[in-house]
Amino acid sequence: MFPEITHDDVFRLETERMWLRWPRMSDAEAIAARAGDPEVASQTANIPHPYNIRDAEQFIRRARAENESGQGLVLALALKRQPHDAIGVIGAHGSEFRGTAGLGYWLGREFWGQGLMTEAGRVFIDLIFGVTSLAEIVSDALPGNLASRRVQEKLGFASLGDIEIDAPARGGRLKVARMRLTRGAAHTAFGARRPRLTST
Repeated sequence: MFPEITHDDVFRLETERMWLRWPRMSDAEAIAARAGDPEVASQTANIPHPYNIRDAEQFIRRARAENESGQGLVLALALKRQPHDAIGVIGAHGSEFRGTAGLGYWLGREFWGQGLMTEAGRVFIDLIFGVTSLAEIVSDALPGNLASRRVQEKLGFASLGDIEIDAPARGGRLKVARMRLTRGAAHTAFGARRPRLTST
């Protein structure tokens, strides 16, 4: 799904305030603490609670393997002033529908309300549509997660309605609100900008 440029861990994206880079084993403690916050985990379909450092290490190994294969792209978010401190994650994964990627993300609670995920989402989506042939991206939000819905709306996503998905971390099947962003809608929302790619 993703081209060779993303397959090496020197790959990263730059926003005004952040670096989006491959997750590293040195991120495990920060990821465990922030993803393990029940206020964060409970707003996702995939992060169990409790969530410990071994869970974080397993996540990092899976993410790096997915990045290396090009089957998906999972990046840690870090503020430029603290580039070694992972404050959240954003990722795109293959979907059951050809030409579609699934977008997921979470952000540490102390960083909520600052527009950081919208900032990260814009450059990440620019990358997806800039370097792949994917036609659309879908993203889900739990019914009570209004902050995630606002991020999706700011990024130009439109509602597809409610669906049920497998959510073992939440105990089984779960109803979520699904949103979709097409390549054309992204071009209208973001213009013809290209993401800033750098190497570490």
